[in-house]
Amino acid sequence: MTGFRAEQIDLLAGSGWADCPSVAALVASAGLPQLSRAYLESTFTTPQWDAAEAAVTALRVHFAAARFAEEVEYGVLLVPDPAKLDTRAPQPAEARKDQLGEAAADVVDSRLPAGTLGIPPGTDWSMVAAVTGPYGLAMGSHQRVVEGPEEAFTVLGTDTRLGMLRQFWGARVLQAGHQPPDCEANDHWTFTLFPGEPLTDGSAESGTVLKGKVRFRLGKPDRGIGPARVAPAIVVQ
Repeated sequence: MTGFRAEQIDLLAGSGWADCPSVAALVASAGLPQLSRAYLESTFTTPQWDAAEAAVTALRVHFAAARFAEEVEYGVLLVPDPAKLDTRAPQPAEARKDQLGEAAADVVDSRLPAGTLGIPPGTDWSMVAAVTGPYGLAMGSHQRVVEGPEEAFTVLGTDTRLGMLRQFWGARVLQAGHQPPDCEANDHWTFTLFPGEPLTDGSAESGTVLKGKVRFRLGKPDRGIGPARVAPAIVVQ
């Protein structure tokens, strides 16, 4: 087993999906398999782990010069079958209990549409090479990212802007367990933009954890302040 594979299995088996009781209960209630070491070792193939390692390395190298790149942690993000657990949507208040210290209903802008599916239904858990730590890259506003040159965001032939999605951020928050990303309790507060989602009523989607709640928001598409981050991602086939 490669060092990358062993490291990621350790991280995933100890992630919020398995080790944060309220999130693990959500996984169980959705009818998804528990993410044990045995499951991770037997379910994903060696070519998948090799592809994930190559994608994670390529992301790290490609975006090394981006603002705040030194803060960014890349790894394997596991995204559940949206037919069983849709991470684009608000989660039950109880699911946040062990993430935020108490049960707290997610706050969702009522204008938000269902959202883009980067991972379709049909597979219990899918691998994505992605930002997995608390902070993403600062690359400007939603508008600036969307209008940027394709080569600035293309890694291993994939335009990583297509993976800057609410579905992946929602999974990242759950996977993070007790220490969610974009949270005011972190060393500094950020919010993640979703340039892979179209504008809604001229407003751009973003996600953050603020005032004790996970928030799915809409805001100005030209807002590119320092806390505005993006999370490039590549789906591992």
